[in-house]
Amino acid sequence: MRRFTVAVGLSLALGAGVPTLALAQTKPTTPATAAQKPATQTAAPAQKPAAPPAAPQAAPQPPKPFPEGAKIAYINIPRIAAESAEGKASTAKVSALREKKLTELNGKNKALETAQAKLNSGGLLSEEARAATQKEAEKLQVEITRLQQDAEAEMQDLQQQLQGEFQRKLSPIIQQIATEKGLHILLSQTDAGMVWADSGLDLTAEIIKRFDAATAGAAK
Repeated sequence: MRRFTVAVGLSLALGAGVPTLALAQTKPTTPATAAQKPATQTAAPAQKPAAPPAAPQAAPQPPKPFPEGAKIAYINIPRIAAESAEGKASTAKVSALREKKLTELNGKNKALETAQAKLNSGGLLSEEARAATQKEAEKLQVEITRLQQDAEAEMQDLQQQLQGEFQRKLSPIIQQIATEKGLHILLSQTDAGMVWADSGLDLTAEIIKRFDAATAGAAK
């Protein structure tokens, strides 16, 4: 049996890098009063013309058959990650962790804003209360910085784990289909620098279908 070397780059497919979890503090905005509004704004703005009706979308074309006897094919790995059940599940896990960390950071930032508001309230605080509030604000700043660092490290660990699992499950499917079709080379469309290729050589949809069937069977 021929051996196939399958390079599966998933850093872009499952999200390159770690999203910034820092939350910028925003200052409250003051609504404009009636006196601040320009006196010339008396007439109502002209209504925009109605948008023309959207043109009907063309029906999707069926996939082109794989050329008989072809020895070279290609796949789109980001598409596999985006459309396969396993890729969607991995993306959902990353999104859930991101939302959890953002919620934690939001809570710390709100507490910090409250402490800063007390410090900016003028002479309403006693010296003892001001010192305690200042100490609390400094503590929150340290906790926020530490929470950001921990969240970024946890996001990186999860992405690396999911990428490894994804590749481990996908590689046998790719090799199986490549062997069935008697291929000599299987290219990654986003990495190979292809200028043009017959769409019939695209095995992405077939691999997604086989990949979903394999992961569904493993889950059962």
